[in-house]
Amino acid sequence: MRYIIKKFFMTIITLVVVSFCVFLAFSVIPGDPALKKLGMEASPELVAQVREEMGLNDPLVVRYYRWISAFVKGDFGTSYSYNKPVMWLIAGKIPNTIILGIMAFLITVVVSIPLGIFTAKHENGVIDRVISVTNQIIMAIPPFFSGILISMIFAGVIRLFAPKGYVSYKDNVPGFLWYLLFPAVALALPKIAMTVKMLRGSVLDEAGKDYTRTAYSRGNRTNEVLYRHVLKNAMIPVITFLGMVLADMVAGSIVVEKVFDVPGVSTVLINSISNRDYPVVQTIIMGIATIVIVINLLVDIVYCVIDPRIRIDE
Repeated sequence: MRYIIKKFFMTIITLVVVSFCVFLAFSVIPGDPALKKLGMEASPELVAQVREEMGLNDPLVVRYYRWISAFVKGDFGTSYSYNKPVMWLIAGKIPNTIILGIMAFLITVVVSIPLGIFTAKHENGVIDRVISVTNQIIMAIPPFFSGILISMIFAGVIRLFAPKGYVSYKDNVPGFLWYLLFPAVALALPKIAMTVKMLRGSVLDEAGKDYTRTAYSRGNRTNEVLYRHVLKNAMIPVITFLGMVLADMVAGSIVVEKVFDVPGVSTVLINSISNRDYPVVQTIIMGIATIVIVINLLVDIVYCVIDPRIRIDE
């Protein structure tokens, strides 16, 4: 229990530090939000008045406290460019980004775990070597480039889907999921390669320990030892890694959204950065950071539950 409480407080501290860094970064970037809101032809007097109304003349600490207090309450401010609440801009885009990240995570789990176990069982075999080489190649390719290749092959050559043929889940759920499958695969590929490599190494490491040899000496078959003894311990570090993968999937989905023209958070983020619409950018970045940090906290808790040795060490 002390371990979980400690991790919880560390998470709160991390969120506070990250939020301050995010706010500070956009406070020191050159550019006047008031001038951006009014236009370059606005008079200095009007700009000064709007700066005062927007609270831009207040000390940094005061502005940060006002912003983070509102953020915690669910008030993310008003867009400079559209003069509308930030939530109004991103609410319709959030489901696409989250669903894409979850789909990529599920693909990673479904493909990598059986493949990792298979390569460990057939260590140094032909298939194991082929998969190992393939993994190295895939890990070297960034998701956005994988997305381009997948789009060229499956849209341009095989024609399994239409480029920029996104269908909203409100209109056609099967069509929506089918279209998201391809960016999800692009996002999942490097994580699949990493997870396969990690699980293979973890299984082989556990297979060489004394308890495994004891299990064999009692007459257990290879599959019995693997699935009853080895895999249980081998999965502990992999589960932790998959938790980090889930956090990365939600954040990383922004990378492939642009390639496949998925109307997710990436569209709003890129446009807002170009327009120096800081309230929108701050909200999106802080939202992603919060998701990543909270998922890591949950992973730590799960890790503590499945491996009691951590509580003893703490």
